[in-house]
Amino acid sequence: MSRLEKFQPRNAADFMSGYLDSLQLVERLHRLLLDVIKDEFERLNLLEINAVQGLLLFNIGDNEVTAGELKSRGYYQGSNVSYNLKKLVDLGYMHHQRCSIDRRAVRVRLTEKGREVRDAVETLFQRHADGIKHTGVLSDAGLIEIVSTLRRVERYWTDQIRYIY
Repeated sequence: MSRLEKFQPRNAADFMSGYLDSLQLVERLHRLLLDVIKDEFERLNLLEINAVQGLLLFNIGDNEVTAGELKSRGYYQGSNVSYNLKKLVDLGYMHHQRCSIDRRAVRVRLTEKGREVRDAVETLFQRHADGIKHTGVLSDAGLIEIVSTLRRVERYWTDQIRYIY
């Protein structure tokens, strides 16, 4: 059993300790997600893109977006998204087109090759969702609670950025 699973805060110091543990867990989960995607790409012999780029293709899906829209949705940081979009265009996973209104903005959408990667990531996520539910790692109620809790933290952090600084 991890420290967080048996965590029962009794005072402010305990709460702070639990909060820091939860932050580390979020970071570890994100790194593990990227490792899971990387392993799937290796299994599929998809070696020319990395897990971050695969996740980017998955998140774009059937949409046509700009780098700014991806950043504003909170998926990626500025230079990271610009670099990865350029690389994905160069490798043929995405189409790009200058926006007719603002010539500085570039709109991107997936090519057929990009949709194949998106589908592979979606299949991976579906397999994991089925496995997590089937093995009892999470119930429907547990998933609802996690999503609800993480959204409240997201809202709190967003408010801190918008209103405090």
